[in-house]
Amino acid sequence: GVAKDVQGNPIVGATVEYMSLETGRKYNLKTNNKGEFFSLGVAPGKYKVTLSKDGKVIYFFNNVPVGLDEDANTLNFDMAKEQSKAAQQTGMSAEQAKKQQEEAAKAQKENLNIKALNEKLATSRQAMQAANYDQAVQAMTEATQMDPNKDLLWFTLGDALTGQAKKTQATDRAAAKPIYEQAVAAYQKAIAIKPTADYYNNLGQAQTQAGQVDEAIKSYNQAATLDPTRAAMFYFNLGAVLTNTGKVDDAIEAFKKSIAADPNRADSYYWLGVNMIGKATLKGDKMVAPEGTADAFNKYLELQPNGQFAQPAKDMLASIGASVETTFGKKKATKSK
Repeated sequence: GVAKDVQGNPIVGATVEYMSLETGRKYNLKTNNKGEFFSLGVAPGKYKVTLSKDGKVIYFFNNVPVGLDEDANTLNFDMAKEQSKAAQQTGMSAEQAKKQQEEAAKAQKENLNIKALNEKLATSRQAMQAANYDQAVQAMTEATQMDPNKDLLWFTLGDALTGQAKKTQATDRAAAKPIYEQAVAAYQKAIAIKPTADYYNNLGQAQTQAGQVDEAIKSYNQAATLDPTRAAMFYFNLGAVLTNTGKVDDAIEAFKKSIAADPNRADSYYWLGVNMIGKATLKGDKMVAPEGTADAFNKYLELQPNGQFAQPAKDMLASIGASVETTFGKKKATKSK
């Protein structure tokens, strides 16, 4: 027999299972590139014949007789014909049946497209885990060409390009910049479809590396607006960008916002202190830091006494003549006289 879909195309690589209704014995046949299937070894009897592909049943016939006459054993799966029969049984007109067939064909095509896109996503993610960013970029470029209207595809392409740029940057900083710019474009396309905090955060990172600092600042602020529950992280990332570009006053404000969003984020206190000490002045041979500088470093030490910045924080305190407060934020008990 032959298996064809609702559009009349051959169903290739499908399984046709003959199951004897008398003995339960099963015969599995495969359709070729023309949708054809055949076997000379099926014993006479009555069978349930099921057409399936990728583990999903497409259609089945019950009480199918198989005899010794080979010509009489022909069985075709014509999905357009079967859908038309089903439509007539429910009282639908020919036009309604045709529309139903078209919708089913469209859904089938969409399902196949989704499957292919998921395979591209899986390939890209595996490649990125193995630091094979060229393969990841290629897979996601193909995916966005297949369907340019899915935000996740553009976002993942942006991540793949960012990884590729970082790897390139290790040996050629100039060559990395245009790749970062491509990542920016990919993230922007994702945001145009569906703006999310994560998309803006990663966009900000790529914009920073591409030298688009003012745009990066806007992106981090937008990320914090879209997801206030993670604002501490987004403002911290913003503060890092501002610190690296020498925008001290703006960096101080960003780290203060990060602390306001999460008072237990230790690193925000440390970098707040670093930026504040950058505004210190000399009076004679003594360094005078803005009010709150020592508090920032001591709060970091309270939260992370053995953290990666513990020693630098102590060194900073020593440089401004401040002591390490082991009971920061608590009033010391006074002795009664």
